[in-house]
Amino acid sequence: MADLNQETSELNTAENHEGSGSEGDNTNDNSGENQQPTKTFRDLGVTDVLCEACDQLGWKTPTKIQIEAIPVALEGKDIIGLAETGSGKTAAFALPILQSLLASPQRLHTLVLTPTRELAFQIAEQFEALGSSIGVKCVVVVGGIDMMSQSLVLAKKPHIVIATPGRLIDHLENTRGFTLRALKFLVMDEADRILNMDFESEVDKILKVIPRERHTFLFSATMTKKVQKLQRAALKDPVKCTVSTKYSTVDKLQQYYIFIPSKYKDCYLVSIVNELAGNSFIIFCGTCSGAQRVALLLRNLGITAIPLHGQMSQDKRLGALNKFKAKSRSVLLATDVASRGLDIPHVDCVINYDIPTHSKDYIHRVGRTARAGRSGKSITFVTQYDVELFQRIETLIGKKLPAFPTQEEEVMMLVERVSEAQRFAKLEIKEQGEKRKRYNDRARDEDDTEQASGVRKKVKGGSGAMRGAGKRRGGGGRRGGR
Repeated sequence: MADLNQETSELNTAENHEGSGSEGDNTNDNSGENQQPTKTFRDLGVTDVLCEACDQLGWKTPTKIQIEAIPVALEGKDIIGLAETGSGKTAAFALPILQSLLASPQRLHTLVLTPTRELAFQIAEQFEALGSSIGVKCVVVVGGIDMMSQSLVLAKKPHIVIATPGRLIDHLENTRGFTLRALKFLVMDEADRILNMDFESEVDKILKVIPRERHTFLFSATMTKKVQKLQRAALKDPVKCTVSTKYSTVDKLQQYYIFIPSKYKDCYLVSIVNELAGNSFIIFCGTCSGAQRVALLLRNLGITAIPLHGQMSQDKRLGALNKFKAKSRSVLLATDVASRGLDIPHVDCVINYDIPTHSKDYIHRVGRTARAGRSGKSITFVTQYDVELFQRIETLIGKKLPAFPTQEEEVMMLVERVSEAQRFAKLEIKEQGEKRKRYNDRARDEDDTEQASGVRKKVKGGSGAMRGAGKRRGGGGRRGGR
């Protein structure tokens, strides 16, 4: 098998050198488009086993970023991959890594760093789907899950570790026997977000404990100064595989804005969800409490909504995501936890209920719809306080967005029902807060009583022992006196 792989990668290297003028240079973007239908995964140098896995997943032809990145990765070069969301970046790094594993199997072969827990689970699913026929073992190491059970899985030394930086550092510092000294590949997916979420110090620590002789892939939809700084520190002569030169959104995405007074935001939201009934929505809110409140508001109006945010436990977050994926809920209320990398093909519409404060987050949010060649809609709510932020977004994507048509009179007819639902939502949030407080107080009281009784037992034991010792000592004294 190893010989076969070497031959295919050598063949591919020759091919790549021949075509380097057209493929390596991203200025000639149309040539990639013309070649795309004729190119297959086999042409890129992917082995037969993995080509079969791609066929089983229904991937007939590689996407632009895969055509650019896979041959370069198979040559053993470091990569910076820039492509819009929904363009198949995960497979662009997963296939070369699995091919390398086939050629020389090794435990703890690859580390994939991601900014969010949900994205980590999704990447693991892709690795397992592609590598099912070759028996690839993956482990997801993220926060919100018991460290002990993760340590036990890490002790079995899987091939691929997919992690968020914080929890990985916990394991590197505290889990005995866990080391990444033999690592062959490091991948940073959504690299700009990893650095924006202030994981910089963690990433520095990780880079110090992994070998310098390794292959490194950075993938992102947007390039920032921090990523450029990281590129200088972590990559050796990287090849830049760029599919979208400017900050771009997919062509099949219809983008709209709606200019409304902030006090009627909820009414307009309910009106749009009713108007586009039958579609599935992701609605992005700026805060966890906002996502929770709007989810309860929509539920009170009979809309099947479910929240997903950072203050939920990991089980509930995965549960919410699975319900939405299984279409048992039509509306997902999310914070930016869900704006990166999540691939839910059936999302028809993204609504920015709260406009993102970072313009680049807009690209990632609206990238949750119109994925893999499908069409989709995005609607951004712009209140009197958001005009400047909205203008920045338009400047970034280089487009003037059209207004979404709405009937103001129809929206105003909803005011009474919506304000009643708002009142109920506030009451529910208050009740939930009180319940949580009571639960925490009870838990604290139980802790106190247990600790106190434990201390009393110890004190009792101690005082009894002291008394016994005193008696013995006293008795001995008296006997001696006698």
